[in-house]
Amino acid sequence: MSLKYAVLASLLEGEASGYELSKVFDVSFANFWPATPQQLYRELERLAQDGLVEARFVQQERRPNKRMFTLTPAGREDLRAFAVEPPRRPTAVRDELLIKLQAMEDPEAAHALVEERMTWARGKLDRYERVRDRLLDGRTEDEYLRESDRVGPYLTLLRGISFEEENLRWCERVLGVLKHRAAWG
Repeated sequence: MSLKYAVLASLLEGEASGYELSKVFDVSFANFWPATPQQLYRELERLAQDGLVEARFVQQERRPNKRMFTLTPAGREDLRAFAVEPPRRPTAVRDELLIKLQAMEDPEAAHALVEERMTWARGKLDRYERVRDRLLDGRTEDEYLRESDRVGPYLTLLRGISFEEENLRWCERVLGVLKHRAAWG
């Protein structure tokens, strides 16, 4: 899959500038498809050239003019066709920390790296919970799922939450193993 479909999916929420889209990505998509603002801007240009998004200029008085992007009917159709295709391959974990642990010779350094990962995971969980609160907007989960036009953003958010919860469980297990090894040494 390419960034193309992640950008098209993000525009299902409505018109957005490149800057606004980068903020949406940072909160909503980063847990499963991270992208830099530069990557997003390049992709928006390609999508506009391909007729999958439409751009309009908005003049601003005290700030630079901005471009606002929306899905075109062709973009919606392309995204719809993509969404029903089976994924090409299963998800694979690519994690630098795992390589470092595989090569580990210094348990104290490994301990520090895992603690850092735990801090990162807790921060992401906090951010995801704030996003969840905004999505639910005072409703229960059942009410939201029953009343919302689109549940995809909520479902992907749940995946991000469960991923970080599992990261925390794994980190706790690793720290326990390192502690036991230290006691045996």
